[in-house]
Amino acid sequence: MLVVGAALIYLGVAKQVEPLLLVPIGFGAILVNLPLTGLMGEEGLLRQFYEAGIATEIFPCLIFIGVGAMTDFAPLLQNPRVLLLGGAGQFGIFLTLLLALALGFKQLEAVCVGIIGACDGPTAIYVTTQYAPHLLGPIAVAAYSYMSLVPIIQPPLMRALTTKAERKRVMPPSIYARPVSRAVKVIFPLVVLVVTVLIAPMGAPLMGMLMLGNFLKECGVVERLSKAAENEITNIVTLLLGITIGATMDGEVLLRLHTLAIFGLGFLAIVGDTVAGVLLAKFMNLFSREKLNPLIGAAGISAFPMAARVVHRVGAQANPQTYLLMHAIGVNTGGQLGSVLAASIMLALLHAMGLA
Repeated sequence: MLVVGAALIYLGVAKQVEPLLLVPIGFGAILVNLPLTGLMGEEGLLRQFYEAGIATEIFPCLIFIGVGAMTDFAPLLQNPRVLLLGGAGQFGIFLTLLLALALGFKQLEAVCVGIIGACDGPTAIYVTTQYAPHLLGPIAVAAYSYMSLVPIIQPPLMRALTTKAERKRVMPPSIYARPVSRAVKVIFPLVVLVVTVLIAPMGAPLMGMLMLGNFLKECGVVERLSKAAENEITNIVTLLLGITIGATMDGEVLLRLHTLAIFGLGFLAIVGDTVAGVLLAKFMNLFSREKLNPLIGAAGISAFPMAARVVHRVGAQANPQTYLLMHAIGVNTGGQLGSVLAASIMLALLHAMGLA
């Protein structure tokens, strides 16, 4: 595990692969596996962090306040139909869930593996902490690693699924000329909160904290709280979350065959998300006057805003006159919302089935 920890630090420092998470995770993995430290013992320092922040699910929920404060839903509000593409971007969750069950994972373990398909680290940590805490280390590392690999995984798939003419398509700029009033932006997080919690009450901690952060940003009267959520709270919790996840990386768990299967399934989840998003965009074009550039469907995953930037870059390579960034940002925010909602629905289903 010392080698694994060193490899994670190398990826974070030398390759800049999600350094904010992989560096503290790698450091925690090394620290806890040094002999006689007792850091994860009953009175150990990292055990206290784990019990206070992860076992109680406080850390991922605090991260969601920061994510909400960083998110601008205006592009989504200007073109609400792209929310469908955000939904398609969650296809990988259900694909991976079925594959995990077929590979022999227990039901709750399969749910936690499937949630890697949300491409949303805090959501994966939240769900795994509840239902398969022994898999927290590998699932968290897989989720964040694949988020960082989006610029490598997605472009070949996007090119394979589209024609050159489709990639060159210029989308009408009038869509994002539609104004969104301040009142709508303020009311939006409250409406989403009420509707989604009524649909899936088990997801209230996730959706509640996400919308709280966004409301702090949009209401315009608590700038200090919004900035604190976006910066200080997120930074401190990210550090503690990372080093504590690293401390859960037990060699006996991480080096098993089924842990390697988790990494393989995580890859398939991102592939499934991308394929479903692009194909749905093409399908929507069959019934629409304003044709979409189907590349934007790939931004339906929750890796924000990296997926949107990848879409813009691939589109610009095909046609320098096309400008997909704002269109892709709208899809990307829809994906962020969709990932939390998908997790909430899964939690509600588990509860209804008596599995949770």
